[in-house]
Amino acid sequence: MASLDSPAPPGRFAAFLAPRIGGLPRVFWVLWAGTLINRLGTMVEPFLGLYLVTARGLSVGAAGAVVAVLGAGSLAGQLAGGYLADRVGRRVTLTGGTVGAGAAMLAVGYADGIPSIIAAALACGFFLDMHRPASAAVVADVIGPHDRPRAFGLLFWAVNLGFATAMVLGGVLAAHGYLLLFWIDALTCAAYGLLVWRAVPETRPERTRDDAGGGFADVLRDRVLVAYVGLSAIYVFVILQSMTTMPLAMRADGLGPGAYGAAVAANGVLIVVVQPVVNTWLARRDHSRVLVAGNALAGVGIGLTALVDSLPGYIVTVLLWTCGEIVSSAVLQAVVADLAPPHLRGRYNAAYGVAWAGGYLVAPLGGTQLLGLGAPVLWLTSGGLGLAAALGQLALAPAIRRRHFSSV
Repeated sequence: MASLDSPAPPGRFAAFLAPRIGGLPRVFWVLWAGTLINRLGTMVEPFLGLYLVTARGLSVGAAGAVVAVLGAGSLAGQLAGGYLADRVGRRVTLTGGTVGAGAAMLAVGYADGIPSIIAAALACGFFLDMHRPASAAVVADVIGPHDRPRAFGLLFWAVNLGFATAMVLGGVLAAHGYLLLFWIDALTCAAYGLLVWRAVPETRPERTRDDAGGGFADVLRDRVLVAYVGLSAIYVFVILQSMTTMPLAMRADGLGPGAYGAAVAANGVLIVVVQPVVNTWLARRDHSRVLVAGNALAGVGIGLTALVDSLPGYIVTVLLWTCGEIVSSAVLQAVVADLAPPHLRGRYNAAYGVAWAGGYLVAPLGGTQLLGLGAPVLWLTSGGLGLAAALGQLALAPAIRRRHFSSV
């Protein structure tokens, strides 16, 4: 019999949570909370194409070009953010990027005329992604290799918890006017930055004599990272069709913003429900095998969209490629953290961020061109690219494994 003075055994819920959220530092949880706040307000980007076509009267091609300009700004913002995170510090970069993003978001909402819209979209893209390399570098600074997949998975979960909520609310609010979406997005961006400024200390490690190099040229000489970024860019192109061309394809099928919001909200709901359950298990598996499975699932799910034209059909395919996203997200950024030397974490994460920024640049341009040839061409081509990325990850696996074990 247990002693009356002995502590009660933990309940099942506490035992479930402990290996998933236990042991992570306070700095991480501040980033997690800020990420959630920021994503709760992410209502403009998913609806930007529809906004430009319906509220501003732009053609589909012109709207795709504006979204691509935002992607070009994002590309520059990732690189600037990586440089500043390593050179100036994580905290300043995080705060400056998010507060600047809020101001630029309002500029897009109030811009009048193509030149003004393009200039505002360029600035918005630049500031929106400036903070991302710094945020990922903070996680790598304060959390060891064994726990990083779990930490990045929790951030991914926060992103999608906020995104699922924002998509539902954004779809409803968009039907009554888009300007409110810009204000909500701007305020939540600024709130994230101010929270970081007040509660996150500087985590940038001091350089040692053994830290050779220090510029983007050193990053580009890492052939494993460059190959990984290229494969990630293909995966991103596939996934981002859900935010760039899917609303346009659904509109052609007679489905409006509310239907698109409901379909993509299924993505967030599945992630919120499933990802916390499987993340710890996936994080313990071989990273490359996880990526192969995730990329392949994403490709199959996107490819099958060619067969649907109703809201239930879109939801089914969204759920399928979301399974691929859940699997891949467990290790995507953890691989970058394994590859990066401490003094180059900002720049390495910026290089990885280029895959996402490049996706925002290429996905709307390439996607709208493919959509012009017909929805089946778009979805089957994207599905094929997803499978090609899976094969590429399989080929890169031995090199990633060697680097992973050397970093542990």
